[in-house]
Amino acid sequence: MDKVKWGVLGTANIAKGQTIPGMQKAGNCELYAIAGRSMEKALQFKDKFGFKKAYGSYEELLQDPDVQAVYIPLPNNLHLKWVKEALESGKHVLCEKPLGLDPDEVKDMFDTAKKNGVNLMEAFAYLHSPYVASLKKDVDDKVIGDIDYIETGFITQGYKEDIRIHKEMGGGAMYDLGCYCTSMILSLVDSEPVFVKADAEFSDEGVDEMTAGIIKFGNGVRASFNVGMILGKNTDDRFDRLYIHGSKGYITSGVEYNQEGELSYTIHTDEGVTERKMTAPQNYSLEVEQLGRCILEGEKPHVTAEFSLKNAELIHRALKEAGY
Repeated sequence: MDKVKWGVLGTANIAKGQTIPGMQKAGNCELYAIAGRSMEKALQFKDKFGFKKAYGSYEELLQDPDVQAVYIPLPNNLHLKWVKEALESGKHVLCEKPLGLDPDEVKDMFDTAKKNGVNLMEAFAYLHSPYVASLKKDVDDKVIGDIDYIETGFITQGYKEDIRIHKEMGGGAMYDLGCYCTSMILSLVDSEPVFVKADAEFSDEGVDEMTAGIIKFGNGVRASFNVGMILGKNTDDRFDRLYIHGSKGYITSGVEYNQEGELSYTIHTDEGVTERKMTAPQNYSLEVEQLGRCILEGEKPHVTAEFSLKNAELIHRALKEAGY
């Protein structure tokens, strides 16, 4: 199998714990180069994961002509700068969500990708899961009739020392967690939002610790979401919920966002209750393999530019409503 030579721009926890292990499982991925803010950190990752090269700066990695694609797990406020620099270096890019802090940033990045003839995809790993594909198929097949309401929530523990608590770094619950909820809703509703309302509780640092919102779409579907970083200061507890109501029944799920393994959701109709089961591989490996096929075989990115821009616009409207 042909393989794409990947570089990783940064040594963030999500790279260490999720994406790089996923890259190791991706059949068309070669772990080629790692860059850190220091050579010491880069060498630690090189030794741990088996990268062929290590660089002590991001610029050096982007100057390597053998690097074909770059994964960017940097803080939200650094995405625009390094995504554009990678694209302008002729590298294909997979960048962590949220791709940009507002729609203008997202549009700028995709315009840059188009100008340089390379792929850019937002790293919503969970959207590659067969769990989401199955949910979407049941909704599209009208298993529960015409959808009229969706509710989803994603609430996690509080953060002591974390980039997500700093406004200047693009922190807050809506950017970190709400992007899952809005992207899930948008993946199930083929219509434009016509009404968005949201409110939030803010921390002393000025980021939203808890945000709730309601959305109405042009086709009449309504949706609501609740996100927060409020479940305690020293726990790993989290709350995930998805409820989809239709004219002939409803779907319920307590599956956590971005999970792998044996997953299921429950369909309730007048004909009875059905549990839909599936096995989901590691989602991060799925997204890396998919972008690899885009590079090698000309596939279209699963998370499209149009979808990322639509999601960025919805997040921006919600944050503006909440007073972020």
